[in-house]
Amino acid sequence: MDLLTTLVDKGLNGRPPTREEALAVLATSDDELLDVVAAAGKVRRRWFGRRVKLNYLVNLKSGLCPEDCSYCSQRLGSTAGILTYTWLKPHQAADAAAAGTAGGATRVCLVASGRGPTDRDVERVAAAIAAIRERDQDVEICACLGLLSEGQAARLREAGVHAYNHNLNTSEEVYGDICTTHTFEDRAETVGRARAAGLSACSGLIAGMGESDADLVDVAFALRELDVDSVPVNFLIPFEGTPLSQTWTLTPQRCLRILAMVRFVCPDVEVRLAGGREIHLRSLQPFALHVVNSIFLGDYLTSEGQPGKADLDMIADAGFEVEAAGSATLPEHRREAHADSVALRRRGAGTDLPPNA
Repeated sequence: MDLLTTLVDKGLNGRPPTREEALAVLATSDDELLDVVAAAGKVRRRWFGRRVKLNYLVNLKSGLCPEDCSYCSQRLGSTAGILTYTWLKPHQAADAAAAGTAGGATRVCLVASGRGPTDRDVERVAAAIAAIRERDQDVEICACLGLLSEGQAARLREAGVHAYNHNLNTSEEVYGDICTTHTFEDRAETVGRARAAGLSACSGLIAGMGESDADLVDVAFALRELDVDSVPVNFLIPFEGTPLSQTWTLTPQRCLRILAMVRFVCPDVEVRLAGGREIHLRSLQPFALHVVNSIFLGDYLTSEGQPGKADLDMIADAGFEVEAAGSATLPEHRREAHADSVALRRRGAGTDLPPNA
């Protein structure tokens, strides 16, 4: 296909497709699926080889969120049967993180439900990080705490956070259809605030919420515009007790096309296979490893993943290798660009970067 030849050429050189080309990827037929995966695989291997980064979620605070995100089991008014609890103590967070790193995870993602943290909450997270660091100095820490206020990103960076996750989830045009208590702009602002404080920006999407192909392409390009380092691609888990509980629109083949489109739009960025992969990709999960270079190990926030041993076996059986602790995930040019932008912001007037940013 001329389309795939063009996409591979652009991806190998770090260039994105046009919107029309990205839409064309989503419109390919099932007969063309293996060709699409193979093309995306060439781009993936150019920038990340055959390495798979393992990430592990630690849910610091679960449920009782005041936001009304339609997809979320922790949303305001949800009747989903999930565990709800207040903040884990530092040693509990450290125990949970240790379970992930023992399985091979090199990044621990500390997540808390809610609109956004108070300054006291940020200090709770800092205490959890200190406890985790006592056991493992080298593990990467990503925080996912909601919308950030001024100065909070810098404090998290000072406490040892490497990256901050806040997903855009869907396109700006339809964002109001899935949430009314905050806006797409609020989310984009938090991603920018994290980057401005010297944190690695992690932001992704949720597919399967009834969005159009154009919406998927729009959010992928919005993430590229924000210059994020990591793009988690989630597939909707239709929790009972939420407005989207009956929304089942995905097939394994469509999931693979979505992943390939994101890889082409963000060729040299960490693309992570995230929530919902087990129930939507099913037996085609190994094919996704040819497109993504990162997965979550084990369980998610309020849903179970497949056993960690099964993840490790899948990676090995598909001919890939787990990224070792201490390895640099991103290509050198992205690491250098991040370091340069941090130095530039530190020299600029009015920045709130901590000394070790």
